[in-house]
Amino acid sequence: MNPCEHKVQYYETDGMGIVHHSNYIRWFEEARVDLLEQLGFGYDRIEAAGYSGPVLEVSCQYKTMSKFGETVSIQAAITQYNGVRMTLHYDVFDKATGEVRCTGDSRHCFINSDGHPAILRRCWPEFDAALASHVTVEK
Repeated sequence: MNPCEHKVQYYETDGMGIVHHSNYIRWFEEARVDLLEQLGFGYDRIEAAGYSGPVLEVSCQYKTMSKFGETVSIQAAITQYNGVRMTLHYDVFDKATGEVRCTGDSRHCFINSDGHPAILRRCWPEFDAALASHVTVEK
């Protein structure tokens, strides 16, 4: 899958002139939504079908600092998927230098509009197959 790119905005920085740590988690979400769009299942399509994929857990390991004006490249990959839950791994790099800014993971489940777990292989086989076919081995 193609990486997602993000230009660091001034409002994302803190008093020290670096990106506030909470913004990296937002970038993970941006990359996850982009990955799903590349698979042909953008959030508009997922929600229109009556499903969502809330966050169950997220972790981030900060390596180097990002600053205003830089562009980062966020590579997202599905590392686990069992038909109900999905784990993604993220690598965030400075686009110009290739320096690693952070790495992380997020876990999600799929639920229907009533908030009940959705077993995608039963209720949406096409989406299930797309996710299952893009599981990669974690680095």
